[in-house]
Amino acid sequence: MTTWGFIGSGNIGSTLARLAVNAGHDVVLSNSRGPETLAELVSELGPHARAATAAEAARAGDVVVVTIPLKAYREVPVDDLAGKVVIDTMNYYPQRDGQLAALDDGTSTSSELLQAHLPESHVVKAFNNIFFQHLGELARPSGADGRSALAIAGDDPDAKKRVTDLLDEIGYDTVDLGPLSESWRTQPGTPAYGLMYAADEADWSAGARPASTDVVAQRAAQAQRAGVS
Repeated sequence: MTTWGFIGSGNIGSTLARLAVNAGHDVVLSNSRGPETLAELVSELGPHARAATAAEAARAGDVVVVTIPLKAYREVPVDDLAGKVVIDTMNYYPQRDGQLAALDDGTSTSSELLQAHLPESHVVKAFNNIFFQHLGELARPSGADGRSALAIAGDDPDAKKRVTDLLDEIGYDTVDLGPLSESWRTQPGTPAYGLMYAADEADWSAGARPASTDVVAQRAAQAQRAGVS
């Protein structure tokens, strides 16, 4: 059994926490508003869930999911995450996050920024390119028909293996994009961002459709740094 720590418990975080609990894992949830604001979610998730501060969630987690607006990444606790696998779900939205020169000129990816902030941690990009409702709906047991895949990227092979194993347990196959420098292939505006999991690409709320490893890999391969749609 794995304990998942969550720094951020919004749509993706809470959905992922449900999948983890359903797979028999423990979760420790946090947000920017305080543990008491998570009482309803913790009650829904049951005895395998508890609320904490961000620092407490970081210390408690065997793996820790950072799922907050990118503009707040410097607030992620550093020492409490030393030596740990950190799953980064964040995306760059300049209208929300402000302009970040290293991302605007392509000299870095958002996950590389987080890795630089967490030099003793092992960052793996995942869950950033799927709508939270689709994430909850598409989970399937290993070997099941219609199983979907999610893309990951990371610089540490052991960390990626850990995340791959966890994805399998919560219901997903994995496509490895390579190092963090390749994680841009699933960022907003690329062919691998979201639409391949949507039953109706014009209306993401209309339901989900499976996306196999081949589909995810093909979409990620189509990505370019500029001019994609």
